[in-house]
Amino acid sequence: MRPPMGSFTPSRGRRHTLPASEFRCLSPQDAISVFEIEREAFISVSGECPLHLDEVCHFLTLCPELSLGWFEEGRLVAFIIGSLWDQEKLAMDALTLHKPHGSTVHLHVLAVHRTFRQQGKGSILMWRYLQYLRCLPYVRCAVLMCEDFLVPFYQKSGFKVQGPSDITVGPLTFIEMMYPVRGHAYMRRNSGV
Repeated sequence: MRPPMGSFTPSRGRRHTLPASEFRCLSPQDAISVFEIEREAFISVSGECPLHLDEVCHFLTLCPELSLGWFEEGRLVAFIIGSLWDQEKLAMDALTLHKPHGSTVHLHVLAVHRTFRQQGKGSILMWRYLQYLRCLPYVRCAVLMCEDFLVPFYQKSGFKVQGPSDITVGPLTFIEMMYPVRGHAYMRRNSGV
């Protein structure tokens, strides 16, 4: 008689049942892992989190299809959270609202777990996310705001500087950037997104 899949037997060893690497939309159940990574990544640099835990839960409930998480052996290592906005320029309301009939994706946050930084994971995740957005027929562009030192990172992904953002958070000022989502791709089978 054969043991059930994924069980341990001394002669065969443990069967590995989790994929080595997986990309998928996030769910509200991922909110605490998301917030822990975000808090560590942003508090140490700017002292502010782009999204608080209740806002993470809010966006992962309203528009989980605009998020993307990278999991390795079942553990979240990097993520992006977005929502829809109905204008090309961001306003203060864009920080907390999801406009379901909008055609602009506002990228609220991209963060990588500290033990996985400096490995190119942020760039890979951003590339996958932008490819995924091409599969959503209602999306026309993606916008974000970032601090000056992050501009080169986003430019490498194809974002163009639009100018200073009208939004400030305490003493922090931001640059607004935009990525035109051209054409539409069709998701490949088993693409993981």
